[in-house]
Amino acid sequence: MVVGSSGSVGGSDRRSWTFFALLALFCVYMAFLYGPMAVIYVLSFQGENGGVTFPMTGFSLVWFADIWLPGQMANIPESFNRSIALAATVSVLSTVMAVAAGLAFRRNFPGSAFIFYLAVASLVMPSLLVGFGIGLGFRLLDLKPSIFTSALGAQLTWTLPFGLLAMFAVVNRFNRAWEEAATDLGASSWQKLRYVTLPILAPGIIGVAMGAFTLSYDEYARTTLTVGPKNTLPLEIYALISSASSPTLFAIGTLTTTVSFLIIGLTVLMVLRLQRRRLAATMKSG
Repeated sequence: MVVGSSGSVGGSDRRSWTFFALLALFCVYMAFLYGPMAVIYVLSFQGENGGVTFPMTGFSLVWFADIWLPGQMANIPESFNRSIALAATVSVLSTVMAVAAGLAFRRNFPGSAFIFYLAVASLVMPSLLVGFGIGLGFRLLDLKPSIFTSALGAQLTWTLPFGLLAMFAVVNRFNRAWEEAATDLGASSWQKLRYVTLPILAPGIIGVAMGAFTLSYDEYARTTLTVGPKNTLPLEIYALISSASSPTLFAIGTLTTTVSFLIIGLTVLMVLRLQRRRLAATMKSG
């Protein structure tokens, strides 16, 4: 009995040390991940006479106001609008194609494996080479690159593979018994898709749309050689880094990150709302 008790205590000690070691590793990871972001957020509220480093000289919103003033930062609002419009377009196209592909790949068809690997192959290709190839192709065809042609195509090579992989995971968890039940009740193929399949897959579809939006919103490498004469927000910020050295850059980072978090928060709320509605409908039907 004594030996068993001692062994039990020893096992408990090992589990405790393992827990604290993993906790310490997690804290270090979070510090490396969010530490630089926290520094940017804090320094964006630097005092009027402060610089881009500590110590703080006070608290001010003057650097946020500088974003909207004519001068060196004049292109930031316009480039922000372009990035939002481009990201929204990429999100819609990526979601539609990912959902269609996810539903199509539920059945095996000749060449399905080849098409799948061909669709996700761009993930392993260097981003700059993808952008360079698209830009070179437009030049050979004597076409002018622009945001909603060459840049849109370049970003789809980045967002669509992620959307496909995410949608495949969502569709694989889908119970087709729901569709079979709808068929038994006389539903047509369109009715099954509209009233059964898409509502059940809706949380995953929203997640795909949000992921495509954020990937496009922050994309730099595939856009830089395909965007044409008008920059997106990441390109504009990169251009300012070498020519501006004020906390205004930190203020821009804070605002853009806030937009990303707002989008993620709205997406989570939409998913939770859909799940509550589905749960309420299930309880009502039961």
